[in-house]
Amino acid sequence: MDIRTFKVITLGCKVNSCESALIEKNMLERGFKTADCPDIYIINSCAVTAASVDKARRLVESLKKKFPECIVVLCGCYPQSFPNAAEESSADIITGNSAKDKIPEMIESYFAGYFDNKERVVKIDALPKAYDESSAVPDENRTRAFIKIEDGCDRYCSYCIIPTARGRVRSLSVEKIYEQAVRCVEDGHKELVLTGINLGCYGQEYGLTLADAVEAAARSGVPRLRLSSLEPEMLSDGIIERLGAVENLCPHFHLSLQSGSDSVLKKMNRRYTSEEYAHIAGKFREVFPNCSITTDIIVGFPTESEDDFLKSVEFAREMQFAKVHVFPYSARSGTVAAKMEQLDRSVISERAKRLIIEAEKLEQAFFERQVGTLQTVLIEKPKSADYSQGFTEKYVPVRIMCGKIPRHTLVPVRIVKAEDTFCVGEEVQYTM
Repeated sequence: MDIRTFKVITLGCKVNSCESALIEKNMLERGFKTADCPDIYIINSCAVTAASVDKARRLVESLKKKFPECIVVLCGCYPQSFPNAAEESSADIITGNSAKDKIPEMIESYFAGYFDNKERVVKIDALPKAYDESSAVPDENRTRAFIKIEDGCDRYCSYCIIPTARGRVRSLSVEKIYEQAVRCVEDGHKELVLTGINLGCYGQEYGLTLADAVEAAARSGVPRLRLSSLEPEMLSDGIIERLGAVENLCPHFHLSLQSGSDSVLKKMNRRYTSEEYAHIAGKFREVFPNCSITTDIIVGFPTESEDDFLKSVEFAREMQFAKVHVFPYSARSGTVAAKMEQLDRSVISERAKRLIIEAEKLEQAFFERQVGTLQTVLIEKPKSADYSQGFTEKYVPVRIMCGKIPRHTLVPVRIVKAEDTFCVGEEVQYTM
């Protein structure tokens, strides 16, 4: 039986997307071909919340039920974090994060009879201590290319399973960052996004900082460079000032907050106070005037009182966040917080709804502040014949009401209107 077609399904973060690009590259090099209805489904899973694990588990069972003859590979953070639970799934091949580059060989071995009667393959190894540079490839499947420059996290927040799923901090060398950036530019990308599990920890094992990585990527000459999510406590005034000297760095920074209550931050093992967070955000606004700052906030953390919750709401207002991603707390087995007294789910749900309402107000206010400004939109894949759409340097979604503009085009616009979920821009001039 010649089973040679595959499809990679990515769940979770942009780091997973980069690793899915690696899986696809390796599969193609071994002679496999992509297909929408393939013989082999490869699920690159997430484990950051209970819902994400449940999504991966349900997807495996759904595929095996719908396509009983297909081969399902379950890899990534779910098996790495919860190997026993993952082994209870119906997946044919199960592996964690350390052997994603070996998936083609596992599939071939599965069919070559190396495993008796095609018994399923389970390979969940310990995570490496160093960055495997040979397995680093950028994800170029989007308008913005993503380069994974860091993996792992040493912070051990009390609610987070990521250190178990990803291991300790390890970083891609600045030389490889530059090489990958040049490759993406040569392939036609106008914007690169540097991503990692804990991006702010980049280079700590080499005595380097995130600024070194940004400066290396910027040397590629890419018109726009962007950073993915950042942990605030790793960002000193000096690092922010060095970032400010990089002319093509987009003035949009996602600084994870998680709570505006200092008592909750301490129980979360977050290594900053709300005052220290405000200083870091203020430094970004000093160095990058009118930059956009977005964030994450967890609601319903164990012991969070109504007063703690209201402090998060008020702090979000004070910070004038451009966008707030609201996460209802999800207990993760194996974390410190999972052993704490949990709040009732109805309380968590009600607080999440209230914060989402505030977040929508903040986003709308941010959009309205953009009206009248001149910005540049990077055009994405066409979604309508009536307009072209993309994002500004500040990550504002903008629709230009005109005919189709080619993807990857940078278009100067004037923001003329703020809608609920996007802004409307008028083209100032058209450039290829």
